[in-house]
Amino acid sequence: MHWAEVAGVISGLIYVLLAAKENIWCWFWGILNAILSIYLFFEIKLYAESGLYVFYFFAGIYGWYAWKYVRRVSTLHAIVEWSWTKHLLLIGIGLILSWICYWGLSSFTDAQKPLIDAHTTIFSFLATYMVTRKVHSNWIYWIVIDAVSVWLYATRGLYLYALLMVLYTVIAVYGYWSWQKLKEKSFLPVS
Repeated sequence: MHWAEVAGVISGLIYVLLAAKENIWCWFWGILNAILSIYLFFEIKLYAESGLYVFYFFAGIYGWYAWKYVRRVSTLHAIVEWSWTKHLLLIGIGLILSWICYWGLSSFTDAQKPLIDAHTTIFSFLATYMVTRKVHSNWIYWIVIDAVSVWLYATRGLYLYALLMVLYTVIAVYGYWSWQKLKEKSFLPVS
């Protein structure tokens, strides 16, 4: 078991628990988790996952900023829901980008599990963006992504990360219901 895996699991768990509670400190723990995970995934040749955590690093900085400063001057602080049209467009874009990523990984690297790695990575980018914008249905995306990631990490021998993804899946269900209650309090329309 790698030290970065243990530290990454702990920081990742703290991140998602705080995010489900809509606590701004989630972003600090997400940034720490990203730094540890970049190193770990590069070491085991899950390059798209490593790249995903580079994105998480910058998304953590943006998320912290957005939740702390932008919400003072906008409705970003409110939990919102997107229309089905936006979701269909997002899924279509995600599938196209996933196949492009898969092609790149399988053509130019020695990546392990490039098809699943590409899909979980691209959809994680999209779901993370949804978290920074406080889109309620981000949690549905995370339930699917995390459940698939259990298998991906287990096949690469990252059993603690696989367990973390099991916990993330459960927490994503909690996050969905928690944000549902918060959304009902805000009474904002679907955008």
